[in-house]
Amino acid sequence: MLHLKRRFIWRSLSLSILTFALRANGRDGASTCVTHTGSNIFRYRCRARADLIAAVAAALAPLPAQAQSYPSRLIKVVLPYTAGSPNDVIARFFTPYLSAQLGQPVVVENRAGGGTSIGTKAVASAEADGYTLLLSNTPTHVIAALGNPSINYDPLKDFAPVATIASSSLVLVIAPTVPAYSVPELVAYAKAHPGKLNFGFGQGTLPHLAGELFKSVTGTNIVSIPYRGGSQAISDLLGGRIHMNFGAGSTLLPLIREGKLRPLAVTSPSRLPEQPEVPTMAEAGLPAMTVVTHYGILAPATTASAVVATLNMAVNRALSPDALKTDMLRIGFDPVGGSARDFAALIASDRQKWAPIVKMTGFQIE
Repeated sequence: MLHLKRRFIWRSLSLSILTFALRANGRDGASTCVTHTGSNIFRYRCRARADLIAAVAAALAPLPAQAQSYPSRLIKVVLPYTAGSPNDVIARFFTPYLSAQLGQPVVVENRAGGGTSIGTKAVASAEADGYTLLLSNTPTHVIAALGNPSINYDPLKDFAPVATIASSSLVLVIAPTVPAYSVPELVAYAKAHPGKLNFGFGQGTLPHLAGELFKSVTGTNIVSIPYRGGSQAISDLLGGRIHMNFGAGSTLLPLIREGKLRPLAVTSPSRLPEQPEVPTMAEAGLPAMTVVTHYGILAPATTASAVVATLNMAVNRALSPDALKTDMLRIGFDPVGGSARDFAALIASDRQKWAPIVKMTGFQIE
């Protein structure tokens, strides 16, 4: 359906340009342009005639075969995160809707490791035909490269942003055994017992950097415990092996509601509707901890613009039903959408924001 509509729009545009060209020239090709010099009127042939004809020819030229037929087979979305992570949750929630819009199967492939660099590099090196895509979030996409000098891809230059899918914030949670019921109480306890508390995180992810930032702005000595993925950190938090974690509401909300974890603050600019009793980090006295994550789809850098446009249109149409928006909010994500340029701006903005924080905290991915 997208393919047919694209052809219709293209032909309509071509006809409009052709009509403009014919109106700009007389029946014998002479221009109707006129120039005035005193009382004399000189008619001349527009020099733009050749340019107009060239424009019409370009407009009538067919799109490349790849763009016309895309998509014609299964599309793979590489997820550089472990199963059960917030990125995994949004990917598996959204891809069936994207598949329905594109008319082809869209499958998710988890390729975690290396602080998300393994899966990300795989997409950067993949054939730029629109059939291998990356689903990531803006902070992690840039901080993985900032925290690991050995990574040999550029998060901006080696990818073509397609569209933003959703956004979310983080929640600071602690084990019920920790004697703190607010961020100030947690900071006071950590300072009174240096090195006693620890926090777990998926290595190279936003919760990793958020934890390092928390330690830096509060001046606390909290031990960092890296995991291959965030879901393993949460399992150990529930098992009492670690004491605190930063995570997305999509994975932590059910555990909070069951009383298995204690929320102390959210990193969003304002309180969340699903957790109205939990204060923001700014309210808790730590405005520097205000963090919002944007999730989206990227393609290899040289992917045809027509393919990117097709994908962007499909993402935005998939996000339009009210039922989808309600379901997405229910699992802890805000639907976003927008242009490819919008998503590119978010990635660039996060790189500018997090680069000095990576330097300040000494953040590294081993």
